[in-house]
Amino acid sequence: MPATLDRAGIAARVPHQGAMCLLEAMDACDADTILCRITNHAAPSNPLRLDEQLPAASALEYASQAMALHGRLATAGAKPPSSGFLASARDVRMHVGRLDTATGPLRVQARRLAGDAGQAMYRFELRDAHGRLLVEGRTTVVLDTPLASPAPGAS
Repeated sequence: MPATLDRAGIAARVPHQGAMCLLEAMDACDADTILCRITNHAAPSNPLRLDEQLPAASALEYASQAMALHGRLATAGAKPPSSGFLASARDVRMHVGRLDTATGPLRVQARRLAGDAGQAMYRFELRDAHGRLLVEGRTTVVLDTPLASPAPGAS
């Protein structure tokens, strides 16, 4: 497992590409936990913005991408990145209404609580540059499933 990754290293390991690859860097990772840095939360070009704001609920996408990267690193192999999907979000607490006004860079930490090759449960936290908790919760993700990919020929 690499100690750190830049945006290009992340993009090579997750299915999210272009502007939808939202993580700037991976700052730490071990078998259970990943910590990633986010710098695009205030950018007008952020693809998650609504009405020129980045709602706090966008933290779920940031956390999902950190979990996807963690899962990929934990099961490193020759396979290309595959899609998964967020099956549930529980105990999500948004301590702010929006993320674009938070002091950056933001940090998302995801800790794997349980799982196997087909699914995983994580607890996540999103914090600002001062360590203030912005959003937290628990998610279950389903990994490497044909349900997460479009049917052949679908557009």
